[in-house]
Amino acid sequence: MIHETKDTPKTTDTPKPLAIRQEFSPLVRALRAFLSTLWSTDGRRTLTYLSIAIVIVICATVAAQLELNAWNRPFYNAIQQRNLSAFADQSMVFLAIAGTLLVLNVAQTWLREMIKLKSREWLTRDLVTRWLEPGRAIRLANAGELGVNPDQRIQQDTSQLTELAAELGIGLFEATLLLFAFLGVLWKLSGALTIPIGSIHVTIPGYMVWCAIAFAAAGSWLTWRVGSPLVGLNARRYQRESALRFALVQVNQQADDIAHHHREESEKQRLGAELETVLAVMRRIVGATARVTWVTAGYGWVAIIAPLVIAAPVYFAGRLSFGELMMVVGGFFQVNQSLRWFVDNFSGVAE
Repeated sequence: MIHETKDTPKTTDTPKPLAIRQEFSPLVRALRAFLSTLWSTDGRRTLTYLSIAIVIVICATVAAQLELNAWNRPFYNAIQQRNLSAFADQSMVFLAIAGTLLVLNVAQTWLREMIKLKSREWLTRDLVTRWLEPGRAIRLANAGELGVNPDQRIQQDTSQLTELAAELGIGLFEATLLLFAFLGVLWKLSGALTIPIGSIHVTIPGYMVWCAIAFAAAGSWLTWRVGSPLVGLNARRYQRESALRFALVQVNQQADDIAHHHREESEKQRLGAELETVLAVMRRIVGATARVTWVTAGYGWVAIIAPLVIAAPVYFAGRLSFGELMMVVGGFFQVNQSLRWFVDNFSGVAE
């Protein structure tokens, strides 16, 4: 990206689409390399089976979520009508749906954790094999920042990468399925809203769908604007944490020599300096995280009442029963949760 300076005319700025592509191209290359490494390992068949299994479980979970949302109508209508028999019947239906979802949730958790475990095993073994090829460790040590503390980076970075890749990848897939599944439900139940503007009446079909999209888009955009510094700050923190760990290992390995030459004070100062570089980044992370929390926490509180407020015109106009209102609220919640995936997972994406 070209940044404007005093000597750089404004007309030389990189076009926004190109700048965005340049900004995300390292992420795309890293993801492609990660997937390529996993596929080239001996355990790719197991990973494939686990991935297929979790896709099936997630699809079944989405289907059960649709059944649970449809259950809202008869259950809450029974409450509205004070129909005890229907209430008891729907309570049993809920137990059956909830039991199914419980089994699916446990299965999804087990599969997700197994994907993390296998990914960590294969990626770590592959990196260790590449690192210990003849002569490579020496070349890597002289490769500048790229080769700093490879032993520490293999241990920590592979753990974080596989954990986050599994969590974010599976979460994004599930959120996408829920979004498309509940968009149709929300579109059908919310109906059209007519807004008088002077002598003109504007009709918005499926207006709650557009409200959910606008609500989640606003939250995602605001979160990115406020929290984007976390991306670079987290990267710098991990680099400095690695340097601190390496310094501590050096002191431990050279303990006898340090004691013999009375270098305790100088080593204490060196470790203090390394620690201060980590703390300096962490102080900035604390401030950035607090600013993001203003957005994410505020968004979460507003989301509690937003679907009721948005559905109120249709409900008070008599076009929805109480049960249908709760279906709309449930559908809005699922659509909104799917669309706000970026808001909920921004910290993980930044990491």
